[in-house]
Amino acid sequence: MTIQQAYHFLQEQLCTIYDNDESANIADLVIEHITGYKKLGRLTHKNLLLEENQIEQLQSITKNLLQHKPVQYVLGEAWFYEMKFYVNEHVLIPRPETEELVELIASCKLPVTSILDVGTGSGCIPITLKKQLPKATITSLDVSVHALKVAQQNASNLNTAITFKELDFLKEYTWKELDSYDVIVSNPPYIKQSESTTMHNNVLLFEPTIALFVEDDDALLFYRKIAIFGKTHLNPEGKIFVEINEQLGAETIALFEQYGYEATLKKDMQGKDRMIIAWLNN
Repeated sequence: MTIQQAYHFLQEQLCTIYDNDESANIADLVIEHITGYKKLGRLTHKNLLLEENQIEQLQSITKNLLQHKPVQYVLGEAWFYEMKFYVNEHVLIPRPETEELVELIASCKLPVTSILDVGTGSGCIPITLKKQLPKATITSLDVSVHALKVAQQNASNLNTAITFKELDFLKEYTWKELDSYDVIVSNPPYIKQSESTTMHNNVLLFEPTIALFVEDDDALLFYRKIAIFGKTHLNPEGKIFVEINEQLGAETIALFEQYGYEATLKKDMQGKDRMIIAWLNN
């Protein structure tokens, strides 16, 4: 089987569950992973025969993909801010919207020396911020020890110094372990349980529910805790940056204002309400 034949084989298989564009994108990632060639290299070497172990790898990957398993979990890698992150089913797959959250912080020109990241998952937010703001000291929290292991591996792979803590941020007594910060950032669980009926199987069956969902009757739980925490742990002139549920922008703004913050709603590249910046009226 040649590289070109392998690509077409995989794309045809994927078209049974994905549209043409997504099938092509996934096939590109897989064939690059197997062969090491990017698209131009694959065109140049399209008639190069795959080795036996590469064919076996292709068959195994195809089987997993046809079970709706996300390609990032199948390959064990996801790209974020042009960096390769290790991912598994204990962490959310990094998404482009979260890249925009990082860019928002990096472009704000704040005098940032300390950052707290709440719910780190793969570590994509703190690691990327460290690259953008190398003088900042960053502490990252997660309730999942499995997620922290992934984040620590990524920090090591990408040569970044982050302090990771296993901590349940929702339990306010744990806050005594934390300092004050110039920036508090979070991409917390914000999808209401009732919204799960509209989601795809590759998310529902494989991504960690603890990092995705909140109860419908308390959908702003994490934002309320962050707002309360910031009252005593946000440095003067400090700011909170959070990713939000696009359907709850006005409600999330109102929550921060209820706790004495000024807040601004930001849209993502698709024009959806996606991020909030909040700061205290000192």
